[in-house]
Amino acid sequence: MALDLKDIPRVKTITKDDFITLYFKPQKPVVIERFIEDWPAFTKWNLDYIKAVAGDKIVPLYDDRPVNHEDGFNEPHATMKMADYIDLLKREPTKFRIFLWNALKEIPQLQKDYVYPEFGLKLMKGLPMLFFGGKNSHTFMHYDIDLANIFHFHFEGKKTCILFDQKQNKYLYKIPHSLITREDIDFSNPDFEKWPALQKASGYKTELNHGEVLYMPEGYWHYMKYLTPGFSMSLRAIARNPKNFGKAVYNIVIMRHFDTLMRKIKGQKWIDWKNEKAIIRTRKSLG
Repeated sequence: MALDLKDIPRVKTITKDDFITLYFKPQKPVVIERFIEDWPAFTKWNLDYIKAVAGDKIVPLYDDRPVNHEDGFNEPHATMKMADYIDLLKREPTKFRIFLWNALKEIPQLQKDYVYPEFGLKLMKGLPMLFFGGKNSHTFMHYDIDLANIFHFHFEGKKTCILFDQKQNKYLYKIPHSLITREDIDFSNPDFEKWPALQKASGYKTELNHGEVLYMPEGYWHYMKYLTPGFSMSLRAIARNPKNFGKAVYNIVIMRHFDTLMRKIKGQKWIDWKNEKAIIRTRKSLG
């Protein structure tokens, strides 16, 4: 038995009007296969190029260890020179990923390799984020704190993406006061005996290849697993749905700081309570 996942629709290219009508307004994901072939990045961006332009930069690395009460919000598990990290990616599988690395700030010359696409949404131009991973490394199932509309451009190799909308929350073992599900769920091969509610969840899947862009609507849960070493860039546009915008403000202004405070006060007990609560709430929603 497998998760109930539909293939994300694919188009070769798309006009701004069609994107707004067919995908943004109904808040449905889409993969656009040939949208960036005129970008210099389409031919230039690979791991060797990043190593050449950013090799001396010290980069933050994350792996798949469970959240610990001593961890700060998005605090890295290790650091390394980009050149050494790329050598590691090419040499052997590694759990270490780079997460939310601001390309604009760190390597200004990369800005010359892409343009901000006209999708009819105002993109946040100060926040082009890069993500890197090695073979079989993965992100936890999560959604972004700002519930933004995300355009995720993939470079080098392949990765699997699994998405759920916010209506599936009650089936996903969502951790309270947090943006993640239970970290011990393997969304690429879930154990339905342990996590029975997942059988009721309905989502989407795709495999991203070099040069393809995935549109993830506001607040969509996403799990990414690198099938080969590679990297991606995300551009984002602010949530337009008032309810989602309100949730984003709450997450940034209140939830994040409340969670940090509770970790300081209660330590690991707070993390353990949240993990247990995820199971209790999900069971309740199943009746």
